[in-house]
Amino acid sequence: MPTLRRAILYGLAGLVLAFLFLPVLVVVPLSFSSARYLSFPPPGFSLQWYENFFSRAAWTDATWMSLWTAVASTILAVLLGVPAAIGLTRGRFPGKALAQALILSPVVAPGIVVAIGLYYVYARYGMVGRPVALVVAQAALAVPFVVINVSAALGGVDRRLEQAALNLGATPWGAFRQVTLPLIRPGIFAGAIFAFVTAFDELLIALFLAGTTAVTLPRRMWEQLNYSIDPTIAAASSLLIALTTVLLGGAEILRRRAERQRTTPAE
Repeated sequence: MPTLRRAILYGLAGLVLAFLFLPVLVVVPLSFSSARYLSFPPPGFSLQWYENFFSRAAWTDATWMSLWTAVASTILAVLLGVPAAIGLTRGRFPGKALAQALILSPVVAPGIVVAIGLYYVYARYGMVGRPVALVVAQAALAVPFVVINVSAALGGVDRRLEQAALNLGATPWGAFRQVTLPLIRPGIFAGAIFAFVTAFDELLIALFLAGTTAVTLPRRMWEQLNYSIDPTIAAASSLLIALTTVLLGGAEILRRRAERQRTTPAE
């Protein structure tokens, strides 16, 4: 009987994984198709759509726009999210629960609501179509991921280590820099990775705020779907899948490293 239950559990897990990975299993082969239009299964093998992606300015410019705005958004999100996580984890002040809810609200609020609100504010000040508008908006969406990861890392830090550093003559800043920061660094890096992925893949914000001068890669892919369906979009999707897989794999490695660092002092 336990063997049957285990088999059913594994079967259900396999079905869920197949459901999640089926789009990937379709998109990646399409990117190597020799057909001029999206058709599955591909009639032949070709690298022409990757060549088309890297040779056309519309695609490369959109990719660079996504990269540098995502990097800038990640830096801003880390600069804002790390102090916020420390304050929410270690601080005691009135309205702490409300502040935490407001900081994390972009995660639970519908994306279209956030995009419309940002568009209304930016349009009023003539910022629609400027890259800085994308950077600030994407950072607002990315900050909660930094706060969540850094807060989790801080929750595993033994406060007695900081107290020992203070008793040995370290300043509060010195104790944080020499003791706490190295312990939470994997959490900061993991939060930065999630922030980058969130900013790089964001579509709704780009649809409302990019205008015609700050077109990102997701916005370019959306336009390609509307006006010209060819396997170049499958090549772009495959590159996004590869980048996201590498980054999330790095985040998992950092998470495990942080877990080891939290358990080693206790041992």
